[in-house]
Amino acid sequence: MTLDNDNTVDENTAGRPASSWDLRGKRILVTGGSRGIGRGIVLAAARAGAQVITCYRQPGEAVTTLEAELAATGGKHLVVRADATKEADIAELADTVEARVGGLDAVVNNAGTYVPTPYADLDAAQWAATVDGNLTAAHLVIHRSLGLLAPGASIVNIGSTVAFIGIDGGVHYTAVKAALVGMGRSLARELGSRGIRVNTLSPGRIETEAMDDLPPQVAAFQRKMFSSFTALGRLGTVEEIAGAVLFLVSDLSTYITGQNIHVDGCV
Repeated sequence: MTLDNDNTVDENTAGRPASSWDLRGKRILVTGGSRGIGRGIVLAAARAGAQVITCYRQPGEAVTTLEAELAATGGKHLVVRADATKEADIAELADTVEARVGGLDAVVNNAGTYVPTPYADLDAAQWAATVDGNLTAAHLVIHRSLGLLAPGASIVNIGSTVAFIGIDGGVHYTAVKAALVGMGRSLARELGSRGIRVNTLSPGRIETEAMDDLPPQVAAFQRKMFSSFTALGRLGTVEEIAGAVLFLVSDLSTYITGQNIHVDGCV
């Protein structure tokens, strides 16, 4: 669905210099943008003046409400259905981007999947699904977007702090998130001659609607437990992750590439 309105700038960004959070004129693709961190990134980028293209795998209320919120920000935005693990879907998404906006100034690979599974119970199908959903999906999106990326474009892959500290029941997940860091480092070297930057952003435990989906006692326990692990004594917010992403796609970070940046409250 295309959301087309007169271009406006959020009051929180009005008056800021162009070298700051002003993303007007930038075309940004965010995968997995209907919920959680992805949704926060999509809305923050749109409010900063960017033209945002995002995709979702399953239709539902989250998609409908996202479209409504994007419409309220002004500008021209695109919300389409595409499974980031399917090469045909990504090819169609890229074709749509090229036809509608001409190219891209940033790609944010946020789409991912994780089903906690003890290593002894981890079968080949679950391992493959985790690799496809987190690593192969990012590869497919980047590879198909290469011809659309403008000189000086930015690629941000959403990793996870758990790749560096480990998590019980998450061997498969930590493995692919660690792989994203290596992929980003090598891509930064290959694409640097075009001025294209590639970074990984690794969030800690973030307060999203997924926490609210848990039974209240379980949610309260997890909030308390994970908050105690951080120096700041609390969970992060989607807005805080989005702010870091906006920094990496903005002109404030033009000499930052090949890095893995933790946004985790110091775990």
